[in-house]
Amino acid sequence: MIIAVAWRNIWRNKSRSLIILIAICLGLASGIFYMGFYRGMIDQRINSAIKTESSHIQIHHKNYLTNPDKKFTIPVCDSISTEIQNIEGVEASSARIIINTMIQSAATSAGVKVTGVIPEQERKVTNLYSKLNDGTWFESNKRNPIVISQKLADKMKVKVKSKVVITLQDMHGNITGAAFKVVGIYETSNSAYDEFSVFVKKSDLARVMSMDEKACHEIAVLLENNDQLNPITSQIKEILPGLDVKTWREVMPEVSLVESSFGVTMVFFIGIILMALLFGIINTMLMAVLERTKELGMLMAVGMNKFRVFMMILLETVLLSLFGGVCGIVLGWALNFWFGIQGIDLGTWSTAYKSMGYDTLVFTHLPASVSFQIAVMVIITGIIAAIYPALKALRLKPAEAVRIDM
Repeated sequence: MIIAVAWRNIWRNKSRSLIILIAICLGLASGIFYMGFYRGMIDQRINSAIKTESSHIQIHHKNYLTNPDKKFTIPVCDSISTEIQNIEGVEASSARIIINTMIQSAATSAGVKVTGVIPEQERKVTNLYSKLNDGTWFESNKRNPIVISQKLADKMKVKVKSKVVITLQDMHGNITGAAFKVVGIYETSNSAYDEFSVFVKKSDLARVMSMDEKACHEIAVLLENNDQLNPITSQIKEILPGLDVKTWREVMPEVSLVESSFGVTMVFFIGIILMALLFGIINTMLMAVLERTKELGMLMAVGMNKFRVFMMILLETVLLSLFGGVCGIVLGWALNFWFGIQGIDLGTWSTAYKSMGYDTLVFTHLPASVSFQIAVMVIITGIIAAIYPALKALRLKPAEAVRIDM
């Protein structure tokens, strides 16, 4: 009975009710769309960090990450990599040799991180082979091929089939070097990564460095599912107690920070929207109470107790908030669904986004649990907004209220 009366009261002033409903709907829809956009950016950055840059898990010598010296190697990487691949949930693993050194062309030189990879294994762990703008991913059997980024190629004025020279210090401390032929040019969504990362065959780099081909500096592990990260990491640590086993969150804390900031950002941003809507709802309901002062006085005079009056005002406010909130959530999810398929092209700001490692095509995405959280926040906002107008109604004195000429 009270619910039906409360619903009819909302539509007594259709214009005012529609304005506040549209405000709630558009406010929540824009908030949900923004959160979907932000979550899409985070997911893209995490996916890029895992699939292109680091993989899910990295294994190193105990001292390598604190002091990335070439002498801190992992012996017999092949057998370790095979053992890891036998773990359920592990999709692939790949051994790498890594050295920070100089690369030179006829035009200029630059400091780079040279990664020696096993091409067949690296294709299973990273998607760099799919990021090529020109050339191939070590498909030739010729000696000393190298894959560099488009940004580095432009900087050094080289192209496919050009030659570059890598100068480095071998395992015995001698300065040495070798000429490499560019066989592929790639481009990722992270320009900072592109500028300093070049790839050669692990066997070629081991030969130039006078290093044991069975040894490596890093073993990258790709999992079937990111949800398996912690249990598989613990399992690998038990198998390899003498090595340093870290997840992508530990290797790239800046990306992990972006991921963990989503919850705080959601609460803060939606909270601002709901706070603005709170005062709008309070104003609307307060006006409704003041307009019905005589009516409310008559209801109390004929025996309607204060609890029922309070509940009627409370239900009006909650129904108003809930109806507008549901419309806003549906509209927000419709926008996220559409742009989750079509994507949002940020090509105009490509330079800025790529410098931070973000792709310029963002597909919106929002977990279903967020809708439930927002719905709860809307109901709570409605209840809070109802308190002052309801208390205002309870303070009315029936004898005085019925005399007011509206």
